Amino acid sequence: MVMQMSAGSVRVGIIGASGYTGAELLRLAAQHPDLEVMLATGDTMAGRRAADLYPSLELAYPDLVLTTFDPAATAGLDLVFLGLPHAAALDLAPSLVGAVGAVVDLSAAFRLKDPRSYPTYYGFEHTEQGLLAEAVFGLPELHRHELAGARLVATPGCHVTAATLALRPLVAAGLVEPTGIVVNTLTGITGAGRAPTDTNVFSNIDSNAVPYGLVSHRHTPEMEQEIGAQLLFTPHLVPMARGLLATCTAQPTGDCSDDLLADVLRDAYDTEPFVAVTAAPPATKSVLGSNGAHVSARFDPRTRTVISMCAIDNLTKGAAGGAVQAANVALGLDETAGLTMIGLAP
Repeated sequence: MVMQMSAGSVRVGIIGASGYTGAELLRLAAQHPDLEVMLATGDTMAGRRAADLYPSLELAYPDLVLTTFDPAATAGLDLVFLGLPHAAALDLAPSLVGAVGAVVDLSAAFRLKDPRSYPTYYGFEHTEQGLLAEAVFGLPELHRHELAGARLVATPGCHVTAATLALRPLVAAGLVEPTGIVVNTLTGITGAGRAPTDTNVFSNIDSNAVPYGLVSHRHTPEMEQEIGAQLLFTPHLVPMARGLLATCTAQPTGDCSDDLLADVLRDAYDTEPFVAVTAAPPATKSVLGSNGAHVSARFDPRTRTVISMCAIDNLTKGAAGGAVQAANVALGLDETAGLTMIGLAP
């Protein structure tokens, strides 16, 4: 049964609010007409104001201080976002599901329906297979019906969101072969997290582009699960703060054209509030700071190859924005509440 929450009545906790995704959740919650942040934890930053870590939050949260996690502090919450590492989210979720209105997990702890994939791709055995079976994949464009009233939502990864939006309608319509698909993504440095590493320090990422996770990236089984096809996935880290562009190639199953591809994508997304099918190739700047996804496809008759593309903001539609959108559906709120469809430009 879908819970119908009244305006301004949704009491929210953000567990793991000190990272980039946590800061984005705070930004979106501040502009949401129904969400009120009651709890924001960040164990390594406990005692510090959120606005000291992220000055952009000063006007919205002048007095919000991050705390260490205390299970008792979640009592009475309607919605909890988990912005924790995968194994930590797996350990915490069982105590929250059913105790709060809805849990929206931004880790991969409940994304993969096959528990046998976890030791291979994440290095741990899945100990909560009942919750894994109950969890709803948090991509409303595919799972809106199942999300309504969900107690546990598994927010997809940013690469997965972009690749799935680009490819799923084409695979589902039988327009492209379900094997041999290639997915290449370019992603902003915020995808590497807030903690400084050799990957994200300025001197290493400036004027540089780096492929990573070759052959066995952990998002591969998640993509294959949602797209319904076998694929080879290669992400690339590029020197921009935020944004993600997926460029996917596939072989057509029969006659194909630009018009046919566009028709299939429009049929899939014409009623979707956050997905635009564009004539021009999508660009990350067009969706910066928004929950929008721009999708476009082309057919190359010379090589008989379909190219399908999607641009999103990796922190918004690819993480916190997608999580808020899914939470809106789960709680029976306006799906677009707190989210913008328009990117920041120039």
